[in-house]
Parts: sequence; structure tokens; C-alpha cells
Amino acid sequence: MPRVRKTTQTVTAKHWKIGIYIRLSREDKEKEEERVSNKNGRRNIPHNVDENASGSIVEQDKILTEWVEEYFREEHYEVVDYFVDDGLTGTDDTRDDFQRLIEYVEAGKVNCIVVKTLSRAFRNYADQGRYLEQVFPRLGVRFISSSNPFVDSYNDPDAINNGMEIPINGLMNDRFAAKTSADIRRTFDAKRRRGEFIGAFAPYGYIKDPEDKNSIIIDEEAAQHVRDIFNWFVVDGMSKRGIALKLNEMGVLNPTAYKQRVLKLKYKNPGTEMNDGRWMGSNILNLLKNEMYVGNMVQGRNRIISYKVHTQIKTPEEEWYVVEGTHEAIISRELFDQAQLLHSRDTRTAPGKKELYIFAGLLRCADCKMAMRRKVSKNLAYYHCRSYHDKGVCTRRSIREDRLIQAVYDAIRIQIDLVQSLSDALEAINQQPNVKTQSNRLTAMLKMRQADLDKVIKASDSLYMDWKNGDITKEDYRRMKASFDEKADELKAAVDSIKGEINTLARGVNADDPYLATFLKYRNITEINRGIVVELIDTIYVHEDGQITIDFSFADEMKRIVEFIENNQNDLVIVENKGVS
Repeated sequence: MPRVRKTTQTVTAKHWKIGIYIRLSREDKEKEEERVSNKNGRRNIPHNVDENASGSIVEQDKILTEWVEEYFREEHYEVVDYFVDDGLTGTDDTRDDFQRLIEYVEAGKVNCIVVKTLSRAFRNYADQGRYLEQVFPRLGVRFISSSNPFVDSYNDPDAINNGMEIPINGLMNDRFAAKTSADIRRTFDAKRRRGEFIGAFAPYGYIKDPEDKNSIIIDEEAAQHVRDIFNWFVVDGMSKRGIALKLNEMGVLNPTAYKQRVLKLKYKNPGTEMNDGRWMGSNILNLLKNEMYVGNMVQGRNRIISYKVHTQIKTPEEEWYVVEGTHEAIISRELFDQAQLLHSRDTRTAPGKKELYIFAGLLRCADCKMAMRRKVSKNLAYYHCRSYHDKGVCTRRSIREDRLIQAVYDAIRIQIDLVQSLSDALEAINQQPNVKTQSNRLTAMLKMRQADLDKVIKASDSLYMDWKNGDITKEDYRRMKASFDEKADELKAAVDSIKGEINTLARGVNADDPYLATFLKYRNITEINRGIVVELIDTIYVHEDGQITIDFSFADEMKRIVEFIENNQNDLVIVENKGVS
């Protein structure tokens, strides 16, 4: 009988390297903050959880730690690390510590993941299925959910692959996340409409009010830099790049670095890790266009695509939430509007310069209408016709900059004097008991255009009978009908425009009209700067003999005021000036 060799098989116990994952959603965190807002004292913070973490995070840490000790008491294990996402949604997998956990798994540092519930790890049905059915089995990772529904992919893999409870639970979590997202969006929209601040971080120059998280107050240190930026841009004529260079030379931190290093905020945005604290032209542009600095709450500029896709996209400006007068302004509305006007006239800065030249983007040749070019010769600056210099066309013309500045200053003074006379005349007219509100010229013009329109419509209507009677062909009918319709549309537009002018005139003009106020605020100027020039002037045309013609802003408004005065004060003689030569 053959001998049977006895062998002893040794079973090696599995050593579990556990990563405990904890997550608190944004809405849960807000509720937790409200619950503990009146409590003081330092909590007992276990393990490596941030001492500023929410109470619920600490509770999850404690519960899971005790649970692991009990559940794994007969197994070999070690808790490698705690992975915590505080105040983040579970509808995608881009959470910082969740991704760190996956990196540990892929590196073999973790082979067992423990969470409190499935919803802590996944609120997205698709993500849950992908990780539980594909990613974790492929990487040999044990996944455990300690609460209802209990999941242990190592001891009961069929519950994930063949059962219905886990997929149904994942679907319910997904739908709950969708409903919660919609509820939160409605709540946020209601707050935006009321002018309540809902951002995580206040704009540069402000901080969140410690007494009211939906309000912002001025942060004086940063606010002074905001004032400087607007004044440098509007009054001193500095370019956005020049302002950025000046701030960097002064050692002023950019908004991101200021929030992180001075205010000690946990502020993050794309590129934060690469931020060196230096300003760029884009920082200046965003700041100059932010209406928050005049005291208006502006929110909803960006939105996420959906509750699952958290990529932000820009919202059309007409869909923004703008509520006026919600907080203290850092700059005046007037200064802000001037900055916006300068954006439309902004041009490149000369190499090595921080300032824009005072007439940049405003000077044009009177003949070819091309922009004039600035050159310096013998320490004097001149403006030349670009077409003549580059292409040899047009005619040679130039003007010295110092003489141009004086001429423009004189023209502005003349225009201000004219506006002052208009203001005085309006004040006298508005004190009269009966002010005429009709324009004889506009009324006559309306009557004429309406008669022309009636004729065209009548002629167009008669075409059909001419065609049916055989007087014209079908092709002629179509061609003539199209021509009449086009002419009728033009006349209708003219009639509507004239009616609009008559209605505007009927409302009268006050002495504080924006056109008048814009010029009169400069009645005491002794010199001009780029901000003044851009606000008051549309274009300056340079002629061959060195003469200039200036087209001032508000030309249409001036016509309306002059006509109003002429219709209400016959003894006042006013010469209408579209331009000053």
C-alpha cells in the first residue's frame, strides 16, 4: 500500500490597510454651522482631522474609528489615513481627498475603504456603479459601508454584483441629490434677488460681515488699493498693464494672495498653486469692471452646468442678479462709469510706458479718417497722418501735442460755457407757468412721413388688382410689391423714430440733465487729463492746416435740449454746435 504524504497548508491572514473616508455636504455643513454658532470652546479633535472641521466631521471620525476597531478585532489591519472632504458635494468624484484616497489605492497604500454610508462616498448613481463594480474589483480593494445599507465587498461580493438593494439605494441617493440641488438653487436665487451675498469669499476690497454672513463690509487696506487703481486708470491715464507693474513694484499682493496670506482664508481657484502674488493686467481688468465697488450686489455671473457636472460656464449679463445699494461703496458711480467708457477707448501702451497718451484712440485725420500716430522729434511730440506716413496717400499733416492739448482745453472751456448757458436757460424756462412741449418742426416732419407712408401702402394695395386685371405680369407684381414693402418698412421706422423724439421732448428737460451735469462738473478745471477727454469727446479731427474739429459726446442730447429751448424761449438765440473747430 503506497504511503500518502501528509502536507500542512498554511493560510496567510490578509492584512488590511484601511483608508477611512469622511464627507460632509455643503448643505449639511451650513446646518452644522448654524447649530453650533452659539457654542464656544475647543473640541476634542481626533487623529488628523482639521481643527476647523465641522462637528459632524469629527463625529463621523469618532464613529468610524470605533466601528473599525470592533469590526476588525479578529483581523490584521492598520488605519493608514483619514480622508476628509468638508463641505463638498458627492455628485462627482473631483473631491480633493477622495482623489487622494484613489491615489493611495492605486499606489497600493490602501486596500480597504471604510465609509459611514454609501451616500458619503457617492451621490452619483453612475459613479457608484463604476467604482463598486469596476474600479475597486480591478484594484483588489475591499469597500465597506458601515451603515444601512451595510456593504462589505470582500465578505459579500454578490450583494454588489447580483443584488438589487445597493443599486436601488444608489439611485435614490442620486435622485435625492438632484432634488436637493434644485432646492438649493431656488433658495440661492431668492437670496440673490434680495441682494443677500451668498459667495464663499467677498470680492477684493470687502470682507464678509462677521455679524451677518449674507452681508459684506469694506476691508480698508484692500479698498484703498481699489481706489488707487480706479484713479490711476481714469485720472492718470495709466494702462491696465502699467497699473499691474506699479502695484508689483510697491509689493502689493494680488487678490488671491491677499486673501490667502493676509486674510488667512482657505481661498482656492484654478491656478492658485502657481500664484506668485503678482498682479497681471487681467486682474486689473476684472476689478475695473466689477460693479460691486459702487455698492451694488452683482451675483450669478457664472453657473454650473448641472448638479452632476460642476464645470462653471459664464452667464449672459442680462441674466445676472443686480441689486442696487446693498453695501457701502468704495468708489463713486461717476468714477466707475468713466472707467467703463475708457475700456471702449483703450488702446495699447507704448513700449516701456505705463500710461496711455492723453489722445490715444481719439485723433483722426480729417480727410482719410485714419488714426493719427504719435512721434517724438527734438523733444517735442507730434501726431502724423498714418496713411500718409505708411502708404504715401492722403496729404501731409501734423500737429504738435502741446498745442493740441491747449486747443482741446480751450474748446472744452467753450463747450462748458455753452452748456452753462443752456442750463441757465432751462432753469428759467422750467420756472414759467406754461412750458411748450411740442416741436413744430417734428410735428410737420411726422405729418409728412405719415402721408408718404399712406401713399406707399395705397400703391402697394393697388398692385394686386393691376396684376389680376392683366395690367402687369406676375414677375412685375412680385418685384414692385417687394420694393413697396421695403419702402413702407423704412417709413414706418421713420414715423416711430419721430414719435419717440416728440414723446421725449414732451417730457421736458431739467437743468440736472445728465448731458449738462457731465460737462458742468468740469466747470472749474484748469487742465485736462485722459479721463476728462475720453468722457467729453468722441473724436478729434486734424486738418491739413493744423486746425482741429472736435465732435463732443452727447450730440443727440444737445440737439434735443436746444430744440426744447427754441420752442419755449423765442428771444433766446442759440447756435447749435455739433463740433467745435
